[in-house]
Amino acid sequence: MYDILMIEDEKELAGLLQIYIERAGYTIQCVTSGEAALTCLKENKIKMVLLDITLPGIDGFTVCKEVRKTGSVPILIISARIGKEDKLNGFRLGADDYIEKPVDPDLLIAKMDSLFARTYGVLTEKEILHSGNITIDKSARKVYKNEIPIELNVKEYELFLLLAQNPGKTLDKDFLFNRIWGADSFSENQTLTVHIKMLRNKIEDNPKKPVRIKTVWGVGYYYEEL
Repeated sequence: MYDILMIEDEKELAGLLQIYIERAGYTIQCVTSGEAALTCLKENKIKMVLLDITLPGIDGFTVCKEVRKTGSVPILIISARIGKEDKLNGFRLGADDYIEKPVDPDLLIAKMDSLFARTYGVLTEKEILHSGNITIDKSARKVYKNEIPIELNVKEYELFLLLAQNPGKTLDKDFLFNRIWGADSFSENQTLTVHIKMLRNKIEDNPKKPVRIKTVWGVGYYYEEL
């Protein structure tokens, strides 16, 4: 399950927007074609679609039409096609909003927040993340196990949240280190290993045999939803 499905064939733009979207607390899956988008929607529960119009193969208008045949998931079009007829066509096919390229990331997040609030209520699931007996309250920056608070320091919380927001996805060590400590940090990569160990001691029932925070030897770590 993902909060956001983004269909965007400009990989550099998609990567940039993904960073802002994840920082805003959303989970996101990115694809580069209409065909891949329709497959993803069939296989996953998606709460919002960010949709480019100009795509290889099936274009964004067709994707919009197909999405609307099967549900009412919010659709936000992101396009360099800013003509009146393109916008009207998008709305006629069921889009909820339309934002022009080049994209202002802050404006995009504001529009997404507004759509989420209108569709799912003020308190959306993006603020409360459940995973078995683990609950993450992102607005309060607190983690609970069996409804009992777990004391995490700032870096432990940020690391755990990043892993939990990407279940089943292996995140390599350099990516994790740079996202949590920054590429210019004076800390060493061993800091990541230490924090993983501390997290396991607090999260896992048996830290010596972790079932949630898994190691991919020589690569990094991934979070297993139970």
